[in-house]
Amino acid sequence: MLNVSHSGLSASRLGYAKEKMSENGPWGKVLTIDTMNPTVKKVEYAVRGPIVQRAVQIEKELREGVKKPFAEVIKANIGDAHAMGQQPITFFRQVLAMCSYPELLNDSSFPEDAKHRARRILQSCGGSSLGAYSASQGIDCVLQDVARYIERRDGGIPCNPENVYLTTGASDGIMTMLKLLVCGEDEGRTGVMISIPQYPLYSAALAELGAVQINYYLNEDKCWSMDLSELKRSLKEARRHCNPRALCIINPGNPTGQVQSRDCIEDVIRFAAKERLLLMADEVYQDNVYAEGCEFHSFKKVLFEMGPEYSDSVELVSFHSTSKCYMGECGFRGGYMEIINMDPEVKAQLNKLVSVRLCPPVPGQALMGLVVNPPQPGEPSYINFIKERSATLSALAEKARLTEEILNTVPGISCNPVQGAMYSFPSISLSKAAIEEAAENDQAPDMFYCMRLLEETGICLVPGSGFGQKDGTYHFRMTILPPMDKLKVLLTKVKEFHQRFTNQYS
Repeated sequence: MLNVSHSGLSASRLGYAKEKMSENGPWGKVLTIDTMNPTVKKVEYAVRGPIVQRAVQIEKELREGVKKPFAEVIKANIGDAHAMGQQPITFFRQVLAMCSYPELLNDSSFPEDAKHRARRILQSCGGSSLGAYSASQGIDCVLQDVARYIERRDGGIPCNPENVYLTTGASDGIMTMLKLLVCGEDEGRTGVMISIPQYPLYSAALAELGAVQINYYLNEDKCWSMDLSELKRSLKEARRHCNPRALCIINPGNPTGQVQSRDCIEDVIRFAAKERLLLMADEVYQDNVYAEGCEFHSFKKVLFEMGPEYSDSVELVSFHSTSKCYMGECGFRGGYMEIINMDPEVKAQLNKLVSVRLCPPVPGQALMGLVVNPPQPGEPSYINFIKERSATLSALAEKARLTEEILNTVPGISCNPVQGAMYSFPSISLSKAAIEEAAENDQAPDMFYCMRLLEETGICLVPGSGFGQKDGTYHFRMTILPPMDKLKVLLTKVKEFHQRFTNQYS
């Protein structure tokens, strides 16, 4: 510590020096709001933003005995299934328990197929321990299992394990690919096309990397479908000020819950081929399809079924995760990405980039291996696995139907069918008076609405402005994950609040 002597310093200067030493060290902070990375200050992430921070404060106030017009906060702001009460799949947790504590392999209460999976995973780990680093690309047996899963899913289209990378959730893979893509300055800066409404990971990542966000709008009037003419409009305008290089698609959609048709996917692939865009397909909700007549089609399957004209040239990266579908295992941070038609020299750079992080969390890798290699017919755990999986997906389908049904009974709220994923993104009509009061509070109108909803009812939703929306429209995103009893309470409170809010500002 710097020794400040009295000699040579006036009393006032000595006091100032001591004050600065105690507050900021001898010379002040090296890292300040003015000297930090400016791109970080542009990052926003609505699903954990101000409204969620206020919800946490309210929960604390309730614990301290502060009187509120409600007994609890019901959070429907984020797709965290287990936090909402969804139960884990028994087989997955059994295997992970034995991988974490191999002594359990001697326990007769665990089924043999679970023990077989645990032994196989441990044999692929350094020192037969889940605590060892894995190869940077991932545990070899899991890479093999992911490749076989993709082949089964896509009707036999080959998948090379060397093109699969295990990731820290899908988010890690998306960030990694964007790091590879982003380059250039001024009008040569990389532009990335993202859907509006969008999952805020994309806008946040592009802001952090200093890339250009290119918005294309989903068609709300046609159940949030993609529109080829809108893609063309967006790309044409973007080329005036940046270098568009990639097109991101979330299917099934977040926050909008749509499932894109096969025809739509073919149009997107043709568009990407013609315009020389790399496709990034976020497919983490691929098991979450509820609406009659809807079906998940992987971009890879459609690409290869369109023939060599496209399958030999279109660059595609697809992403999956353990966090969604029927698993909901967000905290394990497991995921993978598969690369198609990547330049070999770029792939070498990708390998270098993933090696810097050492490896994704090994328990998350193990879980990903179980998701793609679950119990098979004839194995001891199969019947219970199918029972638990089906019950979870059936409950989500029922909650999707109920959400749409109840919200559409509310004058001033319009909710598209929740075809898939875990969210609803209804539009809300707000009066001029409500919009003006929001402006006086320096808030976006739907943020003002959602904050009032939280303060009056304890319901935590996310304003549509955090995801992007067409000017003059207002929305909120809510997850359908709460247990059925709480979901009914949530929807009833939203209905009653909207009627009060509308009357107040009519």
